[in-house]
Amino acid sequence: MPYAVKSYAAHSPTSRLGLFECDRRSPRPDDVVIEILYCGVCHSDVHNVRNDWGSAQYPMVPGHEIVGCVLEVGSEVTRFKAGDHVGVGCMVESCRHCNACGKGWEQYCENGATYTYNGTDPIDGTRTYGGYSEKIVVAEHFVLKVPDGLDLAGAAPLLCAGITTYSPLRHWKVGPGSKVAIVGLGGLGHMGLKLAKAMGTEVTLFSRSPGKEADARRLGADHIVMSTDTAQMAAAVDGIDAIVLTHGSDGGGHGACARARRPGAALGRRTFFSPPDPSLRRLH
Repeated sequence: MPYAVKSYAAHSPTSRLGLFECDRRSPRPDDVVIEILYCGVCHSDVHNVRNDWGSAQYPMVPGHEIVGCVLEVGSEVTRFKAGDHVGVGCMVESCRHCNACGKGWEQYCENGATYTYNGTDPIDGTRTYGGYSEKIVVAEHFVLKVPDGLDLAGAAPLLCAGITTYSPLRHWKVGPGSKVAIVGLGGLGHMGLKLAKAMGTEVTLFSRSPGKEADARRLGADHIVMSTDTAQMAAAVDGIDAIVLTHGSDGGGHGACARARRPGAALGRRTFFSPPDPSLRRLH
């Protein structure tokens, strides 16, 4: 039988988060029951709560950057045991048998991925509720091991902003000898900058905010270019192997991507929630 757990929920696009009891399903054989210790706050949580994307279901319990401790596991679970520290990101289920799922691209599931909250469980049709909660029940396939010694609070944002910027860097196999540009130094951009630097690349930050230069240097940027300066940008894009565009507004970033187009150049970008700028379409 489902059981109730304490959480924080929004009841409308304009309401504050308030205490709410959401239902968690009875564990299935492949489920992991997790006590939630930390949950990051992503700006997409704000968009969802405010119904900016027009798909909100209320009451809504946000949160998809979840780190916690395993309380119990189902009889078919093999990778986790009680006491393990684990993470859960933005997805909790997919069909697992379509072409995309077979390649490990569950986010592109041809039958529809199930999101951590504001989604519908494909097995029993119940609502999914997120990480602003005491506990969550998730299929083992969508649970990640948090390495021993990693700060648990710091690990939570890696489940969204971290993987969003790490994924394109890994996909394009950047490393020592690569030149990478990061466009923007916000929540995603600072992660991308640190990750690119840790992977051994030469990192250039494109920013329209002069006041962020000191932070960019501290985080590892080798070069800082003001994207509002056409001459600087024209010179800087030469030789760039990959550009990670971390925001939706232009500020010079879209134009830089278009100018950087050349054989072997790559563009990595976070998921679009609205149609991309036309200049980006020419890259494909």
